[in-house]
Parts: sequence; C-alpha cells; structure tokens
Amino acid sequence: MIHSTAIVHPGAKIADGAEIGPYVVIGEHVSIGKGTKVGPHTVIDGWTEIGEDNNIFHMASVGAIPQDLKYRGEQTWLRIGNGNTIREFASLHLGTVTGDGETTVGNDNLLMAYTHVAHDCHIGNGVVMANAATLAGHVTIEDNAILGGLCAVLQFTRIGAHVMVGGTTTVLLDVPPYTIVTGDRKETRLRGLNLVGLKRRGFPEETISALKKAYKILSLSGLRLPEAVERMRSEVEASPEVEHFISFIESSKRGVCR
Repeated sequence: MIHSTAIVHPGAKIADGAEIGPYVVIGEHVSIGKGTKVGPHTVIDGWTEIGEDNNIFHMASVGAIPQDLKYRGEQTWLRIGNGNTIREFASLHLGTVTGDGETTVGNDNLLMAYTHVAHDCHIGNGVVMANAATLAGHVTIEDNAILGGLCAVLQFTRIGAHVMVGGTTTVLLDVPPYTIVTGDRKETRLRGLNLVGLKRRGFPEETISALKKAYKILSLSGLRLPEAVERMRSEVEASPEVEHFISFIESSKRGVCR
C-alpha cells in the first residue's frame, strides 16, 4: 500500500505488501521488500536495498549520500536486511568507493531515535543502538552488541559480539567481544565481561568461566598484547567463544581497549 501523498520514483521497486506512509519520498534506485513499513515524511534515496518486515519510523533518512568530502556521486550502496526497527530521525548513509562501497545492516536490529550509521559501516544481527548513538565511517559492529545512548564510535573501530557500550562512551579503540566498556576518550577502558548479557543469551557456565580467564589475562596481567595472546592460547580452555575473543584481538589494527 502506497499512500496517495507519497512521492515514489517510477524506477523504485516496492514489493507487494510493503506499506509506504504519507509524504514519504523514495528515489529511483531504491528497492523495498514485502512487509516493510515506512513511516510519514521519511526519505529513502540512493542505491538502497531494504529487505522484508522492517519498520522504518517517521522522519528517518535512509540512503543519503555520505558526509564525506571525497564522495563524488559514485554508485555505492546501503543494504538493509530483514526485521529491523529504525526509529524516528535515524540516518543511514551510502558507502564510498574509498571504503567498501557499501554500508550494511543485518537482521533484527534496533536503531533508536537519532542514531547515525555513517558510510561503509557494517552492523551485524541483533544489535541495539540506543538514542543518538553515533558511528563514524568504516565502523564494524558484531552481532548482539548494545550501544548506550549518546555514545560515539571513532572511524575504523570495531565493536565485538555481545559487547555492552555504556551511555556517552567515546570509543577510540577496538572493543573485544563479550566485554563492557565505558569512559570518555583516554579514560575509556574495559570494565569486565558482559556477564548479564552472556547469561541472558544462554552461554554455559564453562564458556563464561573460560572467557573470565581470558579477560583477566588481557586486562589485568600487565602483559604486552602479543604475550597476553600467547598466554591465553596456552592457558585458557579452547572454545569457539575463546577463539573469537583471541582472534579479534590478534586482528586488531587500531589496538584494543584494555
């Protein structure tokens, strides 16, 4: 259903069963899957693909050109999966040719009011971004991370799976999976494992215990990062979660919060 006041370019692809609200503007290269609802006064533009059963609230800006002075109108993409909720005044931008060429949002994410997803960001599945959480360009957010309100994530930074980022936190370095991070700029540091989140997600006690050992080696041993990684591999019982924790640290290019 497309409201009579909506302006939809003839080239846009709107699936049967999608709902386009009053005064919505949809550009030529947009595709929207069935079951997706677009609220009043929302603008969707650019080369934007939106999957099924998403709920995009009023006044959102989806697929606008990047806030990157190097962008020259190249064909780059915003790709959004299924089952996402994008609240009012959220903004999500296209990728850039100097980045990955696309910005991606997975499935079942909640992007609250005034959140911002800049160019070339990649958001996994089950992520929650609270009000006014802001991602600079080239940020990666792994599955089931939670970003508190008004937090800011620096460009090229990664947030690991199941991380809890405290409200108003400024993230300048990669945040290892399964942890809690809070602070402002140079004061930003890890505050422990996200134990509540891990238990709610049903992680077994033996996995949590192993992650505790790995975390203590990373954060409390005083070892240099390569030495800490070596010690984790030799002393912590192996599991997929522990391996992800270690490999995330090993692959960091910015350095990690400790």
